[in-house]
Order: sequence, then structure tokens, then C-alpha cells
Amino acid sequence: MKLSRFTHLQDYVFSLVFANGETIESNLADLIGNHVDLQNLKTARIDPEWGCLEFSSGRVDIEPKTLYRYAMDRSHAPASRLHATTNPENATMIPLI
Repeated sequence: MKLSRFTHLQDYVFSLVFANGETIESNLADLIGNHVDLQNLKTARIDPEWGCLEFSSGRVDIEPKTLYRYAMDRSHAPASRLHATTNPENATMIPLI
């Protein structure tokens, strides 16, 4: 599930929009906190070929399926999950590179 766009909200909290149109607000601190410090969050961008979220000119990236699964597993509030169209149970976990 490729990432289409994102908005950095505060600290490690991002609003993520995936290719299926689903929008999820997620705190990525547990996923990237050991790899990306607060100052480098401003380097976030989407790799146009892979659709992954990357930081620090690609030195840290999150594979799209991993990002989607992580965000879905942590979106318990109804406002965080605006509309679901896929089953995250089918997603494959790929390690953070």
C-alpha cells in the first residue's frame, strides 16, 4: 500500500494518506524514534518510485506495507481512521531499513 501524501502534524505525529484513499493519523515515535531525531523530521518526503516515507535524503525509509500496518495497528480512535477500504491482516511486515 503506497503512501500518496502526508502532513507532519507535530513531533512524530503524521497524517498519512495511502493509495487506497485511507487517511490515518499516527504517532511514528516507536517506529522511527531511534533512527530519526526531532530535527530531522522536517526532511520527510515520499520516494516517488516506491511510495515509502523517507527521511534524511533516503538514509532512513519505511517500506509502505510496514508503515500502513503500523499505522492501522495504532489507529484506535474513530477520528484517526477516516475510511477503511482494505484489510490490514493481509499486509506483510518488512523491517525498517
